Amino acid sequence: MCYSAQVRQEHRRYIRQFGVEISLKDYVRLFWDRNQGTRNIKIPKAMEAQFADPQTPEESEIHALIEQWHEIEAARLEQELFKQKKRLADAERKLAVKATKGAQEDQRIASTKIPWLLGQLSDLRRVDSEERDGRIFPGDYVPVMVVENGVRVLKPMRYQCRPTGVPAFFDQKYPGTYNARRDSLGGYWKKTFGYSHGVIVVSAFYEHVEQVKPDGSIEKLILKFEPDTHQEMLAAVLWAHWTDGKEELDSFALVTDEPPPEVAAAGHDRCIIPIKPEHLDLWLNPDPSKLDELQAVLDDRERPFYEHRMAA
Repeated sequence: MCYSAQVRQEHRRYIRQFGVEISLKDYVRLFWDRNQGTRNIKIPKAMEAQFADPQTPEESEIHALIEQWHEIEAARLEQELFKQKKRLADAERKLAVKATKGAQEDQRIASTKIPWLLGQLSDLRRVDSEERDGRIFPGDYVPVMVVENGVRVLKPMRYQCRPTGVPAFFDQKYPGTYNARRDSLGGYWKKTFGYSHGVIVVSAFYEHVEQVKPDGSIEKLILKFEPDTHQEMLAAVLWAHWTDGKEELDSFALVTDEPPPEVAAAGHDRCIIPIKPEHLDLWLNPDPSKLDELQAVLDDRERPFYEHRMAA
């Protein structure tokens, strides 16, 4: 499975390279929904940064929604920080008199949470960009390129696909639907493969692996895989539009396949599928009566050599 990926966010680069339209109405809806707090919406910092210098009324609306969210989130974190500082102070007063398991546990928990909360506040207020700002995980929102009415469009979607027609609790019942195995495209994903395709622009992906140490014990690692040419890849995805009449959700899954030898040798059994640029239009405009052509696109993929190293 693709546990995490480094994804391009910069709208201007998408516009220059692919001639996309940015679906600002979808971004407005996403940021507005996050502020309502009706569901857990995780938006990478790099996506927010695309609206730091708004040029249109819709971009200005999104910028205002982001500023509002930062105020809401800062207030929540500061309240929790105050609570944990009080918890620590109370525990230390009790421990000065008598050592109890309850006070020791409160001291341990508060001592762990306080630096974490301070880090969250610092990160929320940070304006300088960092590479990790564009790294996405299951549940995060990602810019996905699709075709709508014959036009390439960039839309924010959640990285975990909720197929059309299923109940909302599907997410908890089937948490692994952020990846679509190629050998399941004609089965589990048959209502999506050939109907709703997209790509995300990826520069690296991350995987959990297990390696045997010299003493025979198992070491669990997170490895970062990236092309030795440092080229970006057009990773194939399947996506779905879901609604229950009240809530709407666009979400996607990365298509994965058997790994190339260097990924398998590093200890992982799956890999994303990078689409060749010359196949982009065919992939983004799928025809369910021509599934063999779409499978051929997945066969004739980009084939970079993936270098790997320990993830930071």
